[in-house]
Amino acid sequence: MAEKKTEKANGLIYKGHPLRRVDNLIYYGSMADKYIIMMQVLDSKPEQDIKLASKVSIQLQLTEPENSRSRVVKKSEKDSLYAAMDIASVWLDRALAGK
Repeated sequence: MAEKKTEKANGLIYKGHPLRRVDNLIYYGSMADKYIIMMQVLDSKPEQDIKLASKVSIQLQLTEPENSRSRVVKKSEKDSLYAAMDIASVWLDRALAGK
C-alpha cells in the first residue's frame, strides 16, 4: 500500500522516467538530468468519446543550454502518441547513457 502512495506522489512514470502533461505538451524525463523530451500534440481526431493524437512533434532537448537556439538536439514528427512515446524513450535513454 505504501508503494502505491509513493507512486501517486511522484506522478506518472514511463519506462523509469517521469511523464508530465501541460495542455498539448507532454514532458518526458527529469529536469535534473542533462536531457528531456518535449512532445507536442499538433492534431487530434475524435474516436468514439475521446480525442486521439494524430500528429505529434517530438524534440530531444538540453535542459541547460548556453542559449535557447542550441536547446533542441533532435526532432521528429509521428502519426500517433504511441509511436512518439516509443521513439522518445529510445532517444532519452541513449542521450542519458551518453551514446
